Amino acid sequence: MQPAAAGLGWLLLGGRAHAGGQLEEPLADSVRTALTSAVANSAPPVPVFHDTDARLKYLRWLGAMSGRLRRRQPDWTERKEFLQTVWYETRRAGLDTALVLGLIQVESAFRKFAVSPVGARGYMQGMPFWTRVIGDGDAGRLFHMQTNLRFGCVILRHYIDRERGDLFMALGRYNGSRGRPPYPNAVFGAARTWAFEDVPLPPAPSSDPLRPADRPQPS
Repeated sequence: MQPAAAGLGWLLLGGRAHAGGQLEEPLADSVRTALTSAVANSAPPVPVFHDTDARLKYLRWLGAMSGRLRRRQPDWTERKEFLQTVWYETRRAGLDTALVLGLIQVESAFRKFAVSPVGARGYMQGMPFWTRVIGDGDAGRLFHMQTNLRFGCVILRHYIDRERGDLFMALGRYNGSRGRPPYPNAVFGAARTWAFEDVPLPPAPSSDPLRPADRPQPS
């Protein structure tokens, strides 16, 4: 990917994404299994929470991200399912959610049917050869939201592990520009847009204006 096209290629190319070319390589069994299961599933994952605080934190995140994404995805149902799936898949793969949203912004500008000049498809610009490596070779599956996000997150996790935790090098491998700074820097910059600092709402005031210690004591 050229520096000027890192975040704007999709615009300059009439709506097509401008992703680089990932390289086909042998996959570990765990990676292959994760990708295969993504093809088999069709519905957005449903988050499960261990307690009320975790659920409320997720809802605060969802509300904040929904507001930031509204201009790009005006439909609430589509936006909710997309964010719900990103949240689920990033946690499943052990990835930073803001980083993945930044990657999606750079790769496809949040366009479900984006296609790059090298044939990468969907939100996270999965390469068609991945469907042949793990499935029936139907590249159209990469336009399915859950499949695309599962593929993208699992492959990014795979590259991070290959690079021993070096995000800069892993992002370059994801984009096919390993060792060159424009693409990783574009993703890191976009990720700042999606950073979330959780600020719980203050507790509702008591209906009794006087605290127990302030109440008049009987004489």
